[in-house]
Amino acid sequence: MNTLSKQTIWGLVKKGNKSSLYAMIGNTVLAIAKGIAYFVSGSGAMFASAMHSLADSVNQGFVFVGSVLSEKEPTKKFPTGFGRVINLFCMIAVIVVSIMAYETIKEGIHLLSHPAEVKGILLNVSILLLNIIIDGAILVKVMKEIGEEARDIRNGMGIIPGAIKNVKKASPPTRLVFYEDVVAVTGAALALIAVIVSYFTVFQLMDGIVTIIIGFLMVGVAFRVGFDNMVGLIGVAAPKEVEDKVAAKILEHEMVMDIYKMRITQEGRYYHVESYLELKKGLPLSQADDIKFEIQDQLTNDPDITDVTLGIIEDDGIQGWEKNHAPQN
Repeated sequence: MNTLSKQTIWGLVKKGNKSSLYAMIGNTVLAIAKGIAYFVSGSGAMFASAMHSLADSVNQGFVFVGSVLSEKEPTKKFPTGFGRVINLFCMIAVIVVSIMAYETIKEGIHLLSHPAEVKGILLNVSILLLNIIIDGAILVKVMKEIGEEARDIRNGMGIIPGAIKNVKKASPPTRLVFYEDVVAVTGAALALIAVIVSYFTVFQLMDGIVTIIIGFLMVGVAFRVGFDNMVGLIGVAAPKEVEDKVAAKILEHEMVMDIYKMRITQEGRYYHVESYLELKKGLPLSQADDIKFEIQDQLTNDPDITDVTLGIIEDDGIQGWEKNHAPQN
């Protein structure tokens, strides 16, 4: 029986990234509504916003599927697991965003030369307000999820600075949804301003200007997400906070004198730990093995750590780790 059947499809789906699923559903609804509003009103800003919602919907669908597949357990052929699958799916999403951004910027340039008369003001305003509410709700949820993944849960307005501080510690799909929803809410607010200004004033260029701005915001998301996931595909070291936490757990054992060497790599949202420990001199091999397995069990109890490989050597009497890896103030 293969790993996938052991875990069951539904079991994997339940482990998938919830923020990307909700964002996909919400943005599908918004893309359809904005598309209708664009054909009725002719607003370029509404077109840009519709393209952005469509791009978000497709991206987050890709990301959700990738997050499901990345939860597969390691196999003999893939002993380190499937964590990097999500990085691959996020890179596909970047391509989609880039294409949509190009089309949006092109439409904005066209509108600067040939401004369109905005019609159906109530329809446009209603849909854009709905956009801000839906994407705003998704953004609040993803900020809470960043706190959960970073083990830094905050309440109230504290989730905003918490999300900004910890976004790099979040999983790739959560980061993508966060960046895209920040742009989605910003873009909807700009589109709302453009629609109102274009309808009630003679300044018709506002529509094209905002359309181009939204396009470049999408380019920014593509670059940020693309860079993060390119690094993830190559293989990246864990954040220093994770390294410090793992080191502290190891060094709290009374028989561990020092850490000779340690490497922690990140696969998707999970970490792989490899380390050589310096144990107290004179320990029999059987006791040293027991200590090693005890520390391994303690580290693998962390839900973010999938495997731990430890080697043991005798203490050389030199405190190297704490001296060279002291936490920064």
